[in-house]
Amino acid sequence: MPESAALAIRPVTPADVPVLLRLVRDLAAYEQLEHEVTATVDDYQRALFAGDASARVAHAALAELDHQPIGYMVWFRSFSTFKARSKLYLEDLYVAPEYRGRGFGTAMLAHLAALCHAEGLARMQWQVLDWNAPSIAFYRSLGADVSSHWWDCSLAGDALAALAARATHDASRVTPPGDGT
Repeated sequence: MPESAALAIRPVTPADVPVLLRLVRDLAAYEQLEHEVTATVDDYQRALFAGDASARVAHAALAELDHQPIGYMVWFRSFSTFKARSKLYLEDLYVAPEYRGRGFGTAMLAHLAALCHAEGLARMQWQVLDWNAPSIAFYRSLGADVSSHWWDCSLAGDALAALAARATHDASRVTPPGDGT
């Protein structure tokens, strides 16, 4: 990172949400997934700042260079059953293309690693698209295990609705515990 650069990594505030959403859209464009972005400023306000801390579903930080946003991170906690401890799941890490390769992404990941370490979390975890060779090489250079033996699974849209509909329909066929039939 250039010595003259003043990188700051700070929590997103409610006033920053429009900037965050713009950066999310920039990431989606890079990943050729802009059609997937349906989030609004109000959605992010609820997710990041709703009620008390327990109602918040995610955390976000902006990376700023000389007070100009150049990237962001969004993360949340999940749980490791094997460790019986929380872990940090990094949903997004984004650095604007013109700032890549200058150490900013490393600084952002180091920031989250320090948070994980300080809070005693089991691990930090994230995904990378299989075609994103520069990011895969970057993560490996940091010592990350870029695994090919775990496959992502997800349900959304019609498939999610169809499975949800089976919850009431199939409930009558489930054998209660201890029934022995």
